[in-house]
Amino acid sequence: MIVGIDLGTTHSLIGVYGPDGPRLIPNALGSLLTPSVVSVGDDEEVIVGRAARERLVSHPQRSVAAFKRWMGTDRVTALGTHRFRPEELSALILKSLIADAEAELGQKVAEAVISVPAYFSDSQRKATRIAGELAGIKVERLINEPTAAALAYGLQQREGGGRYLVFDLGGGTFDVSILELFEGVMEVHASAGDNFLGGEDFTQALLNAFLADSGLSASQLALSELATLERRIETLKHDLARGNEATLELPLAGEPRQWRIDEAGFARVSEPLVQRLRAPLERAMRDAKLSPGQLDEIVLVGGASRMQLSARLVSRMFGRLPLRHVNPDEAIGLGACVAAGMKARDQSLEEIILTDVCPHTLGVNTTRESQGGYTSGVFSPIIHRNSTVPVSRVERYYPTHDGQRQVEIQIYQGESPRVENNVRLGAISIDLPSRRRDENAIDVRFTYDINGLLQVEATLASTGLRHEVLVEKNPGVLSQEEIRERLAALAALKVHPRDQQENIALIARAERLYEELLWAREQLQAALVQFRGVLDLQDSAVISEHRGEFVRFLDAVESQGYT
Repeated sequence: MIVGIDLGTTHSLIGVYGPDGPRLIPNALGSLLTPSVVSVGDDEEVIVGRAARERLVSHPQRSVAAFKRWMGTDRVTALGTHRFRPEELSALILKSLIADAEAELGQKVAEAVISVPAYFSDSQRKATRIAGELAGIKVERLINEPTAAALAYGLQQREGGGRYLVFDLGGGTFDVSILELFEGVMEVHASAGDNFLGGEDFTQALLNAFLADSGLSASQLALSELATLERRIETLKHDLARGNEATLELPLAGEPRQWRIDEAGFARVSEPLVQRLRAPLERAMRDAKLSPGQLDEIVLVGGASRMQLSARLVSRMFGRLPLRHVNPDEAIGLGACVAAGMKARDQSLEEIILTDVCPHTLGVNTTRESQGGYTSGVFSPIIHRNSTVPVSRVERYYPTHDGQRQVEIQIYQGESPRVENNVRLGAISIDLPSRRRDENAIDVRFTYDINGLLQVEATLASTGLRHEVLVEKNPGVLSQEEIRERLAALAALKVHPRDQQENIALIARAERLYEELLWAREQLQAALVQFRGVLDLQDSAVISEHRGEFVRFLDAVESQGYT
């Protein structure tokens, strides 16, 4: 069984392609969206999803979110006695999604197509594949999120084809892709983006504005207070996204606080972020060599695209209203399901060829003559960004001086003219015969394939001697030996059973409300003690009855809020 997965910064989804088309699968709590949050309980058991999100407030030092932004790095997060890399945290989310799918489908999930931001680097894509391996599934195919969104909208089924711009603003990343559809081919012409720009940043901008207006700093607040404030600011942002004026009331630093902001105020505090949205849009259009009038449609996806400022920006830049009739939270997940159906060669899907582009420029470190001397660290591109893959390019280089006996070809990825600002991917050392520099030409060929693998060949022109390296190991990416070690460590973790997720989430919600609402603590404590006692009875009928009462009680408490 092949599934499609949207492994998101704030939420993740899983689904399949069936007789009725793409279908998303609910989790154990009945929701299609599983929060991309991991927490570790006091008993060192791992908690994933909604319960973990609730614990961001009550147990901030034992919970973590937005770790998708760290993929491809060697950052380590300590939760309780455990230490996790980004791939492992993502693998825990994937394991939870797969358990939901297997419970729904009644069969084993062996493979997945996972969506990734179009602007993800080579190391981030490899880290995503490793997360799948750690979760126990095969991930041969990654699909760019904007391409998945196009599949969700069924653009590949439109007669006559066309050119489309996909604007994908998620919780933590921003992607722009320009696609052209023609004769059964979906070709990506250009991709651009910002891997550190998303809904989380707009939440942070609102939080900073609140703190400034209140004369507070984050360092004055306890971790639990800051977590509560972040959660309330997120709710306020959703109100503003619907075009409403929003009010925030809560006690902080020993005083009651009240703050009001309208859509115009939100636009003001978000202006620097809106300007950051413009740059990838302009770059993608420039790289695709298109004018706004040459686009047939603009598609908005990603949960953060619900903000009115997203639609206004697109409308101003392109002179038209965008499409957004598919639920922006679900579009990429649905598209991943279509891609999974295509990979499984589902007979109901027409054959369509998906092309992609290399999102970043690839090249080598060179030394150039300048005013009688030499300047080192100069980046020489071989494959430019937005080249259609698979692609192979060759450039000729020479040693810096006569009689040079060795040269090291250093491989880099990035857009800066200086290699020090780009990402080093590897190197090849070549022994040279003792000759004049113009007799020691070296042909360097880069070949980049659809799976994001870079092969580098360096051939000495005078002898035909060839050196070759497959760039698979990136800084921050686990080796195969490390993967085996991490697999064993993850297998030894205690994870709360799926059938207890609803109870765990309710307890976490009650603990979060206890943390936030001083006036309701006695009632909440009594309700928690009673519910835990019912769970100890292990009578499913009694638990189900009391769970319903507990939910209604928590809903009533939360509706009263901070009054």
